[in-house]
Amino acid sequence: MIELRPYAGLGGENHGWLDAKHHFSFAGYRDAGRMGWGALRVWNDDTIAANTGFPPHSHADMEIITYVRDGAISHQDNLGNRGRTEAGDVQVMSAGSGIQHAEYNLEPETTRIFQIWIIPDARGGAPTWGAKPFPKDDRGGRFVVLASGIDGDEDALPIRANARVLGLTLAKGESAEYAFDGERYGYLVPAKGAIEVNGVAVNARDGAAIRGEARIRVTASEDAEVVLVDTAP
Repeated sequence: MIELRPYAGLGGENHGWLDAKHHFSFAGYRDAGRMGWGALRVWNDDTIAANTGFPPHSHADMEIITYVRDGAISHQDNLGNRGRTEAGDVQVMSAGSGIQHAEYNLEPETTRIFQIWIIPDARGGAPTWGAKPFPKDDRGGRFVVLASGIDGDEDALPIRANARVLGLTLAKGESAEYAFDGERYGYLVPAKGAIEVNGVAVNARDGAAIRGEARIRVTASEDAEVVLVDTAP
C-alpha cells in the first residue's frame, strides 16, 4: 500500500520568518489520523528566512534529524556543540534525557530543511549531536543511508531507534530500488523533482506513506532528490 499525501493538503502555518508545512500533527496542526507512521512522529517542511531562526528551546526523548535542502542551518546547544550544516548534508540530535538548542539561518538567502523526528527505542540517555556531509554524487542512482540505528550502517550518523534515513538522487529516467526487511513502514518525500514509486506519481514535497511493500522501485520523471525513512511498525 502506498498512500499519496499531496503537499497542497499538508497542515502548517506561515509565521512570516518561517513557512512550515507538517506531514503529521504538529504545533497548531491536529489530525488524529496523522499522528505518525511507525516510529516516525514528525516530518516538517520548513522554509526559514535569512537571518532568522529558532531561539533556544528544549527537547527530550526524540531523535531529530535535519536534512538541509537549500542554504544552511547553524546549530548551538547547551552542551557546547556548534555547527553549520549545508544543503544536501545532515545533522542528528539525540535529545535523550534533555537538551536545549537553537537553530538559525545565518545565511543571506532562504534556507529550506526537512526536520524529521523519530521515537527512540528507549527513553533517557545522554544527549548528543553530530553532523556529516553526504555529497550528492555518492547517492546518484542509489539509496545511501544518512542516519541509522540499525546494525551494519556504521557509515551513517547514529540514532537510537530501529530506523534509518536514506537519501537518493536520480536523473530523469533513472530508477533505484529499496527492499524493506519484514513488516516495516516507509515514508518518502522528494525534496526536488518528480518520481513514480511502484507506479504512483509523487511530486516534489508530496509524501508517500508506504506499508506492506516488500520492495519499492523509484523512477524519476524529472531530475529528483529523494529522502526516505524506514522504521519499525
